[in-house]
Amino acid sequence: QLIPLIGFISVGLGSAVLYLLRLALYSPDVSWDRKNNPEPWNKLSPTDQYKFLAISTDYKNLKKDRPSF
Repeated sequence: QLIPLIGFISVGLGSAVLYLLRLALYSPDVSWDRKNNPEPWNKLSPTDQYKFLAISTDYKNLKKDRPSF
């Protein structure tokens, strides 16, 4: 009777670890290389999708609304 419980806990922990890895590797808020890329959020184009799930936003049609640095 513990096998389903262990399975669900394993799936939950695995998905949490995968989500944290995704945040650490693909989030524009995280900078792993401070010397070459100190502000990675400035290099994002308006068409980059950085949200995990965007239901109503079509990133291909967005236009740039901020200055270039």
